[in-house]
Amino acid sequence: MVDIYLHNTLTRRKEKFVPIDCNNVRMYVCGPTVYDKAHLGNGKTPVSYDVLYRLLRYVYGADHVTYVSNITDVDDKILNKHKETGKPIREITEETYNWYIEDMKKLGNLEPNYRPRATDYIADMIELVKRLLANGHAYEAEGHVLFSVDSMPGYGCLSGRSMKEMLAGARVEVADYKKNPADFVLWKPSEPTEPGWESPWGYGRPGWHLECSAMSSKLLGNDFDIHGGGSDLIFPHHENECAQSCCAFEGTHFAHYWVHAGMLMVDGVKMSKSLGNFYILDDVLAKAPAEALRLLFLSSHYHQPFNFTFEGLSNAKATLDKFYNALLRVKDVEVEKLEPETRVVEALADDLNTPLAISYLHENVNNLNKAESKEDMVKFKSQLLANAYLLGLLWQDAESWFKGGTDDDASEIEAKIQARAEAKKNKDWALADAIRNELKEKGIILEDGPNGTTWKKI
Repeated sequence: MVDIYLHNTLTRRKEKFVPIDCNNVRMYVCGPTVYDKAHLGNGKTPVSYDVLYRLLRYVYGADHVTYVSNITDVDDKILNKHKETGKPIREITEETYNWYIEDMKKLGNLEPNYRPRATDYIADMIELVKRLLANGHAYEAEGHVLFSVDSMPGYGCLSGRSMKEMLAGARVEVADYKKNPADFVLWKPSEPTEPGWESPWGYGRPGWHLECSAMSSKLLGNDFDIHGGGSDLIFPHHENECAQSCCAFEGTHFAHYWVHAGMLMVDGVKMSKSLGNFYILDDVLAKAPAEALRLLFLSSHYHQPFNFTFEGLSNAKATLDKFYNALLRVKDVEVEKLEPETRVVEALADDLNTPLAISYLHENVNNLNKAESKEDMVKFKSQLLANAYLLGLLWQDAESWFKGGTDDDASEIEAKIQARAEAKKNKDWALADAIRNELKEKGIILEDGPNGTTWKKI
């Protein structure tokens, strides 16, 4: 069995991954708050953890890995969206949830074993608050229940920050009822017109940090293997998750490995609406196929900052054109057993070195293009597809790749190709050229061959 190494934020070093139970490897990754369409960052993070999920499934077996990625469907951002638009909250969260799921499918992500919604785990959150109150790690104040950071000597161990640094570097809610300015909300009151649930502390709703602790504990246990998310969540979200979970269930470690994806930037600066470089996935996917965006995400190491450019997206599309062209050449060559190369598995096992793994795909493609014997075609096609699967790439039919995303219906294109064939038959070369040029302007290239004319989208 190959050894996996991951960069653990908790220890600040790359460590050998040793699961608590090899027969039940467990991973939790923070999902989106469903109040608007997904942006680029919402796409990058799940792609990184999808590759880790694929690797874990390969090493330990698909039946021995449990992957949970939550949906936050109760949050002040959702409430603000409701006030801004007048739409019912349930309508906002359902619509946004469906958009997100569709985006994840487009990007080629496998479906996690569980996608828990926060609103389905309110009872578990209330029980968690009760435990923290009972063991002296929380207190009530003016209708709120707050976690007392002073009650936990090791608070700040995940982010590695002092209390002074944490207070200076985060947007901490100032409130007179807090014993320490860093104390964070576990439960807060709701107005009668706001979303809320009855609790021992009155009508209210959970704090954001509490939600993930309750869902991960319920589905994965109080101790599990990997907790993931974007690096922007290390503090305060993951720090507070870790604190409340360890204090609620004394003697546990919560997540043993904290794995964080690097910050997303656009054209070298942090993505921001105020800078005008904020992109939702729909905007980006209107310019290139989702698989090209996935390849671009994976072309950088997940732990490092990722810089998005449309030039990079265009280059990723060109790379996939090259890959699919190689597969198109051997479309009639059947392969059966798909087993990834050891070097690809080892590259991913080394803290998800996706750039190195992708470089091996280029070698596979070059070998496939040079292959002349049926035996070599089978070998190199099998290698390419098996290696690509671990990265979530090349899952489409090669012909479909080149014909996908056209504005015209395929039957319309075929009709124009037939009209061009008739024009050539009648020696009306001007009409034949006009049809070719018309399609070319729409990004459709015709290729004449001994078996007729084929087309593809560029």
